[in-house]
Amino acid sequence: MYHNTLTKIRNAYQRKFDRVKIPHSKLDLAILEALVKKGYLESAVKKGRGIKKIIEAKLQYDKDNKPGVSGVKFISTPSRRIYLGYKDMKKARDGYGYYIFSTPKGIMTNIEAKKNKVGGEILFEIW
Repeated sequence: MYHNTLTKIRNAYQRKFDRVKIPHSKLDLAILEALVKKGYLESAVKKGRGIKKIIEAKLQYDKDNKPGVSGVKFISTPSRRIYLGYKDMKKARDGYGYYIFSTPKGIMTNIEAKKNKVGGEILFEIW
C-alpha cells in the first residue's frame, strides 16, 4: 500500500539515506513515477523477478542538502475515501505542493487531472 511506501521515503529522508528499497506493486510504482516527474525523487526503478521484485527509489537532495520531500499528509484512508471532481480541485500549499489523485486515466497530480478534466480519489498531499 502507498501509505507504507511514503512513510519509508519520509523516514529515509530524515535519516539522510541515498536510496530506499520498497516491495513492488503497480500502484506504488505509478505513485513513485509521478513523484519523479515532479522532482521529489531522482529515480524509481523496478528490479528483480518473480516474487522478489522491488522498487529502488533514489532520493533527491538540493545543493544545501535539504530533502526533496518536506511532508506528506494522507487524505483518503481505507475507511474513508475522498473523491473530487476536476472542478473542485484546489492548489496544495498555495502552489508549493501537489495532491496525488487516482483517476480512471491513472495516477496523476491535481494539475494534470484538472488539465485532463478528470476527477478521482484524492490519495495524499505532498510538499
